[in-house]
Amino acid sequence: MKTINKYIIAIAAMLMMVSCYDGIDPITEVDPGPDTGAPIVSIISPVDGLSIFEPNPISTINIEINVQDDIEVGDITLTLDGMQIAYFSAGSYLDYRIVIKELTYDNIAIGDHTLTVTATDLVGNETTATTNFTKEPPYTPLYPGEILYMPFNGDFTDLVTSTSATEVGNPGFTSDNGISALAYQGAADSYLTFPSEGLAQGSNFSATFWLKVDGSDTRSGILNIAPLDPSSPSDKPSGFGLIREGSASAQKFILLTGNGDNATWLNPGDPATIDPTLEEWVHLGISISESTVALYLNGELAGQSDFAGIDWTDVGDLTIMSGGPNFSEWGHNTEKGQMDELRLYNTTLTQSEIQTVMLKDQAALYMSFNGNYKDAVSGNVASEVGNPSFNFSGGISGDAYQGAADSYLNLPSDELAQGSNFSAAFWLKMDGSDTRAGILNIAPAEPGSPSDKPSGFGLIREGSETAQKFILLAGNGSNATWLNPGDPATIDPTLDNWVHVGFVISEDKTAMYLDGALVGESDFPGIDWTGVGDLAIMSGDPNFSGWDHKTEKGQMDELFIFKKALSADEMTLLMNDGL
Repeated sequence: MKTINKYIIAIAAMLMMVSCYDGIDPITEVDPGPDTGAPIVSIISPVDGLSIFEPNPISTINIEINVQDDIEVGDITLTLDGMQIAYFSAGSYLDYRIVIKELTYDNIAIGDHTLTVTATDLVGNETTATTNFTKEPPYTPLYPGEILYMPFNGDFTDLVTSTSATEVGNPGFTSDNGISALAYQGAADSYLTFPSEGLAQGSNFSATFWLKVDGSDTRSGILNIAPLDPSSPSDKPSGFGLIREGSASAQKFILLTGNGDNATWLNPGDPATIDPTLEEWVHLGISISESTVALYLNGELAGQSDFAGIDWTDVGDLTIMSGGPNFSEWGHNTEKGQMDELRLYNTTLTQSEIQTVMLKDQAALYMSFNGNYKDAVSGNVASEVGNPSFNFSGGISGDAYQGAADSYLNLPSDELAQGSNFSAAFWLKMDGSDTRAGILNIAPAEPGSPSDKPSGFGLIREGSETAQKFILLAGNGSNATWLNPGDPATIDPTLDNWVHVGFVISEDKTAMYLDGALVGESDFPGIDWTGVGDLAIMSGDPNFSGWDHKTEKGQMDELFIFKKALSADEMTLLMNDGL
């Protein structure tokens, strides 16, 4: 009987299985067809062009890749700078058509790096993708006493400490007429805070930055380090606060600095007043000493006051582009305008120092030659021709460029060769063994003609081993206007001295300076940039060597280029900064 029951149960189970699968088509293998397409490789991270800023000599980077194939992904290999750092074999993926891999690599040294991802499919089709990124050396402050620098170029990081500010609300960035590539863009109820530890100390303090106010709010806070004291007005006994107020067409700046009992007010009135409807960038400087507090607008002293000395008792965080949370009791809240190139210092800046910072902020190119050929403004690294090198620790400021035979640097001129005003300034120690050399040029490539170009410019030198004169040629659209001062622009290279060289091209003049002194100028109908090539540094090659003005085998340091016509005073500022 038990046997009969077992048979009945088994038969019932079979009938149920048949019933469950009734109406379902059987699984049929489908031929995917021939594998004719190569894999698609995407490098999600790091993005191409990434710059890593942090103080540690070795960094960690997160890598994320996505590989897809129409049939099946095979092997995947990752190499960094030619060395394999990861390998994934065919058949090891849960999803054989879409493979996403994430890994961390923790040995990124200072310098330029290339990540290469190579993927194959099962029949051998291969795809390679690359991304380039750079680990920057720790930021070296450009100015004595510089304790914070925020360029706002895509993040809110202080480059001195590699510390990120805290975002409140929705602050952002703008590329619209910023002093540098990007600028801070304010928004309603939005600002930044930053730890004030290390900033709020000592009796000397300064700040410099650029600002474009949003006049739709007639009151706002700009910058403050102040105690949190909601029950009292903004007249704080310690720290400082920079505010603005007025009307939609006239805004004045006021600086309050805590002296231990209350705030010393610096309220200059008209000298510190701007019209926000003009939508112009203004440069502001704050300078606090043991006995004086001063406010500067566009490098000019707008007002100063005697002062008993700053007190930092119980101050909170640094607040950027708002009076909140510690300095807003009189309605000085968010600044919805723009800020750029914020620097703080633990020293008392002089007027000339503030003017120098202001001027350097406006540079279109700056190369310090401190161990690299990088333009600090654009981030571009010059391409090397031949074997240029460095005179380590032998420059005006740190290292210097060291020329060599048939060697020079090239940089793209797209962002430089435009507009009607152009200036350059640099230090030079020439090598007199060549009695002719090219120093700097942006000119059209025209090998069949002499260096007398119809567009662009070229700075050359020529003479004897003991007397070299400088000549500037600037293309006016038809030919070159010559600025050939003769003796005033002549130096003796056997003295082996550094000389500061500067030239200015404006809408109606060209001018040349040596060691800050004007040595020659000429009327000029205006520069033409038609068909010019790259910027060439320390050679007439490749575009300005028609009269044998080729490589300069000497040294160069502190190269600045501006898309403005520098004044004599500004040229002197640059020279004095290197002395």
